[in-house]
Amino acid sequence: MAISGLGTHSISLFFYVIFATFLHKGAAQTISAQGQNLVTNNVSVVEGETAIISCRVKNNDDSVIQLLNPNRQTIYFRDVRPLKDSRFQLVNFSDNELLVSLSNVSLSDEGRYVCQLYTDPPQEAYADITVLVPPGNPILESREEIVSEGNETEITCTAMGSKPASTIKWMKGDQPLQGEATVEELYDRMFTVTSRLRLTVSKEDDGVAVICIIDHPAVKDFQAQKYLEVQYKPEVQIVVEFPEGLTREGENLELTCKAKGKPQPHQINWLKVDDDFPSHAVITGSDLFIENLNKSYNGTYRCVASNLVGEAYDDYILYVYDVLTTTPPPTNTTISAFQGTVSHLSCRVLTPSHPFLHFSSDGAPQKIDHAVIGGIVAVVVFAMLCLLIVLGRYFARHKGTYFTHEAKGADDAADADTAIINAEGGHNNSDDKKEYYI
Repeated sequence: MAISGLGTHSISLFFYVIFATFLHKGAAQTISAQGQNLVTNNVSVVEGETAIISCRVKNNDDSVIQLLNPNRQTIYFRDVRPLKDSRFQLVNFSDNELLVSLSNVSLSDEGRYVCQLYTDPPQEAYADITVLVPPGNPILESREEIVSEGNETEITCTAMGSKPASTIKWMKGDQPLQGEATVEELYDRMFTVTSRLRLTVSKEDDGVAVICIIDHPAVKDFQAQKYLEVQYKPEVQIVVEFPEGLTREGENLELTCKAKGKPQPHQINWLKVDDDFPSHAVITGSDLFIENLNKSYNGTYRCVASNLVGEAYDDYILYVYDVLTTTPPPTNTTISAFQGTVSHLSCRVLTPSHPFLHFSSDGAPQKIDHAVIGGIVAVVVFAMLCLLIVLGRYFARHKGTYFTHEAKGADDAADADTAIINAEGGHNNSDDKKEYYI
């Protein structure tokens, strides 16, 4: 009854097995099965693709090779396929190898397959087929589409329906980040993995890509990305358009306030810190114009820009300098003494009514710096000292004695009485007496 229940192909296979067993019975008694090595390999295959199962024998003595499925059903006996599953196809058969392909693999095909060699005792080798199920397209979600700088945002990445469970990694630009993952097991050892990334953003993060990378043996370079959109308060800078150098009295001042933010600043204001704004200052949009500067305008001018995120400002400190003047050439005082004579003395005398003014070539009064005045005074003092020295040297050189002819002849007297007599005698010649003096 059992035999009649089998198909024609199964009956033929049954008798073929009996015949092959009888044929190799004597050989099995003389050749040890330990001399034959039966080997195979484990296989990992992606669902829907093709798996290759290999049964290989070293030093085969014409023993029969067959392949069984996890339910111990014969898939191939030598080069014959008893199992009615056309997905199994013979790739190669020889005395040393049985190579079978399984196409369109599904989860139900997963399990342990048996390579069997008919020896005494029979040998078996096991090939485990693992079916990999890739995850679906990663789902990337953000708690907010637009984030303000300094705030925290949360981004989630989900890899659904994979086998085995996926691993999720995060990158912000080229910087790796760490997320928090949760794994949910589904049917047939399938898994869904969700990773949450929390990060605080800055204005530098605007436009930077946040990448969710799925790591799974069934897929490569599987990722999704989202570009951060960050709002930030304005960046403000005051630029001096005119003048290029120092600000001086009587000149004009032109300032431009440059502000950039996200969103773009909707309001720009000018003000003077701790003081009233000049009455004739002109504000045109982001520009400030002040003409005919004077020292009363000194102070701090501030440009304030604001948007939906906040406001920011930049300051410009104005200091008005004196009108630019031309420095007069130094006054020359020349003192020359040639043969005791002062040849020249020149100096500039300041008018008493305007001690700090000198007149230009066109007659217009100009203000003189105090340092210039001090220099002139020093030159005058120096000239006077030089003059006194020259005069002193002159009089010293011409100092001497003068001589008279009074008491002439007394020098030759032998004694005092004779000298008196000679001197008295000299008075009679008073007409010849002369005096020289200077």
